[in-house]
Amino acid sequence: MPETTAPAVPPTPPVPLSALLAREDLALRQIAGPADRGTVIHWAHTSEMADPYPYLLGGELLLTAGVHVPEAAGSGTYFDDYVSRIVAAGGAALGFGLAPVHDTVPRALVAACERHGLPLLEVPPQTTFSGVARAVWQLMAQARLAELRRVTEAQQSLASAAARPDPVPSVLRRLAQHLSGHAVLFGPDGTALAGAGREPSEEVRAALTDLTAVVRPTGAPAPGAPAIAAGGRTAGGTGTDTAENSPTAPDPSHPTDDHSPTPRPAPAPAIAASRRTAGGTDTDTAENSPTTPDRSHPADDHSPTPRAAPPTNAASGRTAGRTGTNTAEDSPTPPNRSHLTDDHSPAPRPAPAPAIAAGGSTVPASARQVVPPATSRPAATPAGSSPARPLPASATATVGSTHLAAYALGSGEGFVLGVATARREPGDHTIASVACVLLSLLTGEHHSGAGAARSSALVRLLLGSVPEEVAPLLGAEAWVVVHARPEAQVPDAVAASALGAALGSPLVDLGRDVVRVLVPGGRVPEPQPGWTLGVSAAVQPREWPTADAQAARALARARATRTALIRHGARPGLTDLVPRADAEAHAHALLAPLADRPELIDTLRNWLALHGSWDRTAVALDVHRNTVRQRIARCAALLATDLDDPDVRMELWFALRHG
Repeated sequence: MPETTAPAVPPTPPVPLSALLAREDLALRQIAGPADRGTVIHWAHTSEMADPYPYLLGGELLLTAGVHVPEAAGSGTYFDDYVSRIVAAGGAALGFGLAPVHDTVPRALVAACERHGLPLLEVPPQTTFSGVARAVWQLMAQARLAELRRVTEAQQSLASAAARPDPVPSVLRRLAQHLSGHAVLFGPDGTALAGAGREPSEEVRAALTDLTAVVRPTGAPAPGAPAIAAGGRTAGGTGTDTAENSPTAPDPSHPTDDHSPTPRPAPAPAIAASRRTAGGTDTDTAENSPTTPDRSHPADDHSPTPRAAPPTNAASGRTAGRTGTNTAEDSPTPPNRSHLTDDHSPAPRPAPAPAIAAGGSTVPASARQVVPPATSRPAATPAGSSPARPLPASATATVGSTHLAAYALGSGEGFVLGVATARREPGDHTIASVACVLLSLLTGEHHSGAGAARSSALVRLLLGSVPEEVAPLLGAEAWVVVHARPEAQVPDAVAASALGAALGSPLVDLGRDVVRVLVPGGRVPEPQPGWTLGVSAAVQPREWPTADAQAARALARARATRTALIRHGARPGLTDLVPRADAEAHAHALLAPLADRPELIDTLRNWLALHGSWDRTAVALDVHRNTVRQRIARCAALLATDLDDPDVRMELWFALRHG
């Protein structure tokens, strides 16, 4: 099927018709048609053609002085035909100028606009059409400026949230605030990892989870998510249209925020060819039947959608092996209508008619429109089957009055951002895209090509290799161990991953209350907002256990002294003067009375490290200061020594370092 090219549109958001009517300098008055505050216009166009259809792009406020109206127009079908052609072309409203041709708006025109639901404005003699057009452009410029300010403020706010100690929840909270809705991050297995904003209903939550399956790579399906059939339809018959198959899809090369007009409703509802799916529901395939988008869902790109022609019957479009389904070859193809021919003859009109099934089944109300990515990721193709369609980068849907959107994160790991909002405003897609970029950085792979090497190192360790043998696979000779603990909350997997990214290493271990990170020795860990860090000396892989203990002691001192980061000292000392075997034997003999009391050894070590401070030791151990006093007294009794003697303290500290 040939591609349709969306006409060029101004890079401005649409203007509510109510805003134009509120301009006192224009004195416009609506005298017919629905008073819908959701009606928007994208431009003002003047035409005195009896049939303006070939020259409209959609979304216009069409201005006319009635020069084309014949004298006997009121007694025939002239006005009815005229208004129906404007509606079919996607015109948003009609403005009729008083004087010099007509003193009043023809009553037949008023009646025709009422029948066809087209807003009719009376333009007073003192208001020129150029003045109306100028007012439209002024309102567009104001709306565009407001949108740019909103997007800029949101971008700065989201970037600040990404720098917080809990970056992913913070980004989701800010996103939910800016969109006035609910934002949730789904993992590769389809489970919700984090969410923020107003909680949606169960129906909306389930629909949003299902929508993520449309953009998630096939290698990571959501549990219970419907299978995607050919043409983008779900096996459950929820009615998903892929952008490459649906004539309503915008050109992938077209900017996402180009503010082209929202389509008017088609004269007749879209009727699908009857086709039974695995779930037993009548659905239509995207390549067989165009979907009429929901007018209440203004897409961020505001691009005009090819207009639907009156419905045609698809009974004659049956093909062998596809009962009740019309093929793309049977449906007219919407050509490019962004220009006219040189002799000003009208360009061919898009006429892909919604197919009417023999059984009369209709497209589900929650039919989804999927926006194609600029570069799509190919889905897995089973052996012996035709190549799979590329996955879209984002998808949208509606459930009642709630608008849903799903965005695949660029990390390629199967993470998906889901958004549910009560309405869609210009700039929402841009704001969500900024959040996607930040979340992709927070959840994605931080070292290209390192995943396979880490997997190989893990397998070798599990099969009995020693650390020094597998360390070369990780790409560094010396390593630093970092112990980290958040200041406010218990660490979670997402926060731990973000901390690893900030420290420059994906080798992260999430414990009950401490996160351990193995960092290449060439990197110098710096303080992280919201975290307390203890950093070991740079060591060879065979000394990783020693570095782990160093980082643990450094973290304890950092928490006790309320310091953001403490590094283990690595200057030469007594350990360089005493052989390791002799030092360990002396330590075991000296600490033998405490051998079966690990809580006493731990308390003594922290107490000595903190220079005998009862309060700071209690903080480091998360115990009461009286408990510390009791344990130190018990140590003195079991060791039969005076712990106030500095020589004793030095000897005990040496033993604790090597015991």
